[in-house]
Amino acid sequence: MVMFGLVKLKLTIAICNFISREVILEKQLTGHRVDRSICAWFWEQTISQPDSLKVLPVIASPTHYLFQIVREGITFLACTQVEMPPLMGIENIFISFQVTLIMMPSDKPFPIIVADVLSDYLGGLNEDVIKDNFVIVYELLDEMIDNGFPLTTEPNILRDMIAPPNIVSKMLSVVTGTTSNVSDTLPGATSSCVPWRTTQLKHANNDVYVNLIEEMDTIINRHALYFPLVFFDKVLGLNSRNSYLFFVDFVVFSDGMLVKCEIFGLVEVNSHLSGVPDLTLSFANPSILNDVQFHPCVRFRPWESEQILSFVPPDGLFKLMSYRVKKLRNCPIYVKPQMSSDSGTCRINVMVGIRNDPGKAIDSVVIQFQLPPCVTSANLTANHGTVNILADKTCSWSIGRFPKDKAPQMSGTLVLEEGLEQLQVRPTFEVGFKVMGVALSGLKISKLDLKNLPTPAHKGFRAQTEAGLYEVRS
Repeated sequence: MVMFGLVKLKLTIAICNFISREVILEKQLTGHRVDRSICAWFWEQTISQPDSLKVLPVIASPTHYLFQIVREGITFLACTQVEMPPLMGIENIFISFQVTLIMMPSDKPFPIIVADVLSDYLGGLNEDVIKDNFVIVYELLDEMIDNGFPLTTEPNILRDMIAPPNIVSKMLSVVTGTTSNVSDTLPGATSSCVPWRTTQLKHANNDVYVNLIEEMDTIINRHALYFPLVFFDKVLGLNSRNSYLFFVDFVVFSDGMLVKCEIFGLVEVNSHLSGVPDLTLSFANPSILNDVQFHPCVRFRPWESEQILSFVPPDGLFKLMSYRVKKLRNCPIYVKPQMSSDSGTCRINVMVGIRNDPGKAIDSVVIQFQLPPCVTSANLTANHGTVNILADKTCSWSIGRFPKDKAPQMSGTLVLEEGLEQLQVRPTFEVGFKVMGVALSGLKISKLDLKNLPTPAHKGFRAQTEAGLYEVRS
């Protein structure tokens, strides 16, 4: 038996502009009010310690606990004075404000459902958009969280309850003088067993498209680390004949050592189907998937027993599932940096090419690295693409698509500070790319079955892979 608990959130949420130190919007979730002076403390601490506090989601002040999320230059700050699960505060900021979808397995006590509410309603997320739609933002918060308790978070129900802003509604509010966008009737989906789907849907053309969207995170260490066998025998007290077991997760290339290579992927579905369809999606090799997370529409029992996805889809575009594929043994692109410095000048040469051909064209290839602080000037050229050095000393080499007749190469010199003979800090190269039409994890869709449809539907499949955190350490 699974028991679910409902937690009351004793929070105050504020939307702030960090640059102008302005509180754009404030919402007290319970009767206990939090003084706005806590925002001034947060700004002072963040300015005095920018690097340490910028990445911390939870900050302890003398009187409060603060939860922060930054989206599109806007800081969403929640504060509480009572003990509570820290992820509860962060998740509920995500429920209201995050631009992407957050999904958790539907059997968890407090599942996170769909997250990009403001982005759907406002068509973006910045200070001007929030200020132009104060009323709608407050109405959404009132419906989503009632006196500290999560209430209505399904986008389909919220759209029926609160009309999204458009030119017609703004003109009517000016003419009639009414500012409320809340409907007088309760949406039918509130009493449905599938609240994520609007009732009585009808489409002239039935179609459903499944997209595999993957990001590859890779770390390649330029110099592989080798340990003599005596290290295992005398230092670790291990048998040198079994020492290879410690390096089974590392792959050594000619240009370095593959420390990490894994895929984070999403199964995205764009559904326009009439009625209440029942879909079943199966993979050819589901055993490679790890850390799976589902949209609440997914029935967990079929996945647990047969590793197939059975669900009644929401209407429109949604993220059905997220996954991770770990310990990949190869990556599509190599970067070979060579650096030598003498007499205050550093000579640099970087070669880029295809290590493992994915079978499709690799597009949008970009190599970026940060020039060390000791570099005063740089003169870099490339035989393919363009090289730009930005004001913050970021060097960006845009390659685009690899040419067939030559390997892209960038070379030049870096002038060091006076009195410095050699470069002390070597840069880390960040790689960006995109491959359309293939999932580099190797995941393949076997079939998609559709039931309970009044007319046959068109099905389509697509895949793409792009670079996430792809680093080559020199």
